[in-house]
Amino acid sequence: MNALGGRNILRTIAGGFLLGAAGTASTAGIRAALTGAENCRLTRARIGAFWTLVLLVLAIPVSLRAQVEWKNPLKEALQSGKPVIGVTITVGHPEVAATLATAGFDFFWFEMEHSPLTLESLRDMILATRGLDIAPITRVPYNESWMPKRVLDLGSLGVIFPFTSTRELAEQAVKSCKYPPEGVRGFGPGLALSRWNLDGPSYIRYANQNVLVVVIIEQKEAVEHIDEIASVPGVDVLFIGTSDLSFSLGVGGQVNQPIVQDAIRKVLETGKKHNIAVGLPLGSAEEINRRIKEGFRFFQASSDLGFMRAGARAFLGQIEGRETKPAKPGTLY
Repeated sequence: MNALGGRNILRTIAGGFLLGAAGTASTAGIRAALTGAENCRLTRARIGAFWTLVLLVLAIPVSLRAQVEWKNPLKEALQSGKPVIGVTITVGHPEVAATLATAGFDFFWFEMEHSPLTLESLRDMILATRGLDIAPITRVPYNESWMPKRVLDLGSLGVIFPFTSTRELAEQAVKSCKYPPEGVRGFGPGLALSRWNLDGPSYIRYANQNVLVVVIIEQKEAVEHIDEIASVPGVDVLFIGTSDLSFSLGVGGQVNQPIVQDAIRKVLETGKKHNIAVGLPLGSAEEINRRIKEGFRFFQASSDLGFMRAGARAFLGQIEGRETKPAKPGTLY
């Protein structure tokens, strides 16, 4: 059988699944499959083998097929060495999430440390992304063992842990995201089951394999213990909080100072040593391109409000004869 015939068979199988109802081959699915088989001029023996394969696949429970076939696209991309870029969500409205979900970003960085997002608004926004091609992950306010399950049970596909400055805190972060025996997460996924279309047992396996664990390196102590932190199994991303790190290093807000850049390089080198993705918060495409060449793979881009303001100013700046005035600090008018 040539390559074209093989591709046609795969298309036929896919068509049968799409037209089948509730895991069984429907009349429309059978008709589509037979039409594909006739077009490929398969012999009777090949047709028989083809239907044997279809029946075997259909016999697998739907939930198990989903658990086996679907993987966290962020983890897959990072493991293959590809960069991923997320947009920061600070406005707690599902229309904001649904709109930005189609912009092309790889993930949502739901900001619960530095914005007024609540668990209710997070729930609504995660549900608004169901079926859309974007992964929701959430920064919790602090690295506490009880916090991750609140956002994971709503359907978040990853957790970002601030101020993770020791190996013990990194271990706590990983364990709080995983069900026993790998961790200590309590069972009660609620909306996560419907968000990811899984039953309870399948979700446990799915979550332990797919939840992304991001630890933020934003203190001098964390840089000093970076090798210990990076060696914790289950840590997926070392994210450098450059602003807080600069304050911890005594040069508050001056992220381009040599002492900060040296710390950033140390974290990057450690990430490469342990084959763990390293990330940064960056606001410009030029900066992201430069950092990708250096080996960074995980990027927090600007926020929903930041992109809205930038887009509006760029639009107004192109109108002839109109001056775009800088905002006056501390005033509304």
